[in-house]
Amino acid sequence: MAKTVQTALVLVPPREVWPPIQAIRAEYDRNVRRWMPHITLLYPFRPRTEWDAVLGPLSEACAQVEPFAITLATLDCFRHGKNATLWLAPEPEAQVIALQTALWRAVPDCDDTRRYSGGFKPHLSVGRTAGACADSLLAALQEGWEPVTFVAAEVQLIWREDTPDGVFRIGERLALGRTG
Repeated sequence: MAKTVQTALVLVPPREVWPPIQAIRAEYDRNVRRWMPHITLLYPFRPRTEWDAVLGPLSEACAQVEPFAITLATLDCFRHGKNATLWLAPEPEAQVIALQTALWRAVPDCDDTRRYSGGFKPHLSVGRTAGACADSLLAALQEGWEPVTFVAAEVQLIWREDTPDGVFRIGERLALGRTG
């Protein structure tokens, strides 16, 4: 089955908690206009032409996971070469991992986010920096950061056009928990 970097399954925080996240992203994330703030669950994902075939299994997976509160309180980074990716850690991590696992089981070929040596690591990226200055920048950002809490009540299938300035848009929303 095909996968593409033009689609993803993500958890997007509600817009009311975006301002402090976007403030950091505006300064440190060159893709701030391409992506909304999000926690990547499955990426790359299936092409939009295949979404109808996976909506049922994904909806059933979502129904098995009750909505839960997420707090973004801690900044961290992934170091890669001379650079570092800055991110906010969603807590409780175990619930985000359980959600991602349920979704992955519905589309097991979309396993890229699970292939890292430590497995799936939930995070909300906020930017990049030179690795040498990551520690001091993280400390400064952490000092000024006020934790943000929201309820994860749905996940989103997002897509973008295959163009240099393609902006991701929400194509489908899948509610968590049983709705009836």
